[in-house]
Amino acid sequence: MLSSTLMLTLATLIGLAAGFAREWLLIDAWGASLRSDAFLVALFLPEAVRMALATGLFSSAALPLYQEREGAQREAWLSALTWRVLGVGLLLAGLFYLAAPQWVWLIGPGLSAEGQALAWQSLHLLAWCIPGFMLHALLCIPLQAHARFVLAGLGSLLFNLPPVLYLALKGGQAEPAGVALSCLVGSLLMPLLLFPAMRGMGWRPWRVQADRSCGQQLLQRLGPLLASTLASQGLALLERMIASLLGEGAVTWLNFARKLINLPMVALMSLNQVLLGLMGGKSERERLVLLRRGTAMATLLTLPVAVGVVGAAEPLVLLLLPNQAGGGVLAALLGWLSLTLLFAAWNALLARYAYSVGDTRLPLACELSGNAVNALLLLTLPWWLGLKGIALAALCGVLLTGLLLMRKQRLLVALDWPRQWTLGGLLPALALAIPAMMVNSWWQLGVATLAAMGLMAALAALLRPWRIH
Repeated sequence: MLSSTLMLTLATLIGLAAGFAREWLLIDAWGASLRSDAFLVALFLPEAVRMALATGLFSSAALPLYQEREGAQREAWLSALTWRVLGVGLLLAGLFYLAAPQWVWLIGPGLSAEGQALAWQSLHLLAWCIPGFMLHALLCIPLQAHARFVLAGLGSLLFNLPPVLYLALKGGQAEPAGVALSCLVGSLLMPLLLFPAMRGMGWRPWRVQADRSCGQQLLQRLGPLLASTLASQGLALLERMIASLLGEGAVTWLNFARKLINLPMVALMSLNQVLLGLMGGKSERERLVLLRRGTAMATLLTLPVAVGVVGAAEPLVLLLLPNQAGGGVLAALLGWLSLTLLFAAWNALLARYAYSVGDTRLPLACELSGNAVNALLLLTLPWWLGLKGIALAALCGVLLTGLLLMRKQRLLVALDWPRQWTLGGLLPALALAIPAMMVNSWWQLGVATLAAMGLMAALAALLRPWRIH
């Protein structure tokens, strides 16, 4: 499990680094301004679809169905679904294109008339990224089934590379239409790279073979997952709406902070995919062992990052964006968002534990409860605390979701959650002493980095996930 996770993590990390570079170059070119807010509002819907697929929306439902089949049945299943998935992607793109002004008004109600016009013009191009995203997600299923995780994990890199190159070359002269068009090119590269490998595995989409059950079976499993994704993206939408009402640049700061915080989650995304594949067909005892290893690895990978970000948020922002004002707002937001890392990582693994036996309804019910608390707090806290209120609302939501996932699956005794969660709350709080005691930003960065590295070594010695059985 560890070697497969590391391989997929490396591939995905490069892709997420490219995504972060895109956001960094965007702010460097346009600043935290009306133009950047408008483009990010337009990008929200296509990016939501891409991230939902990348985090396992499709694979969690489709991979077990593919593994149940053999030989010609697999080829028939894949061929039958290819055109259906592509058709759904084109339909969604058309809906986003035709109703672009209405979507923009919904996502960014705080944008000025000029900003909304800029946003829906960009959405007219970005909407057509969706068919490429969906076809890529489908073609990754056979690759994951045959343990070709690296090739499947290159999608994010291929999508982000064209806009990164465009922004790097154009700089301040970059136009929203140019960035949107480069994103469209990236979405086409994602499935195109997989065509040679798929052809070698017998994929012939022009030979449509009858598998009438494929669509119905997939929809039955996909339904609860889709509802869960819609709930999560609904929260992201609400965050974006609230941020647009908090002043110019708030959407940009929130988006950048989310992107930066998501970087350490790459290993967990990889771990989720590997864990789901390994749990399939295993006994309950074997699944539980894999889950214990996974949660220990999640703690090992996320907690040191949270400590480092809390202890060095301000110098980190200064290092990344030396020419941008408003860095204090971003630093505070990063510190608060980092507190959610450990608990969100655990929740993803706990959900996969249920998915591995075909139960997609239980995680949905738990997530909806946590999301309801998050949404209620989003309607109140940001008006008192600003962008920090968004992070605090998210923290409360993921805590409740995690407790419910463990309780409903009778895992409260089976997992070492009290100790690891206590560390997840206590150690980042102690890291606040670093900026309090040190005025010099670079000393803060150095000490926080050393603290994070030392903590990772200590957690490795304490948890030893590779020895859990």
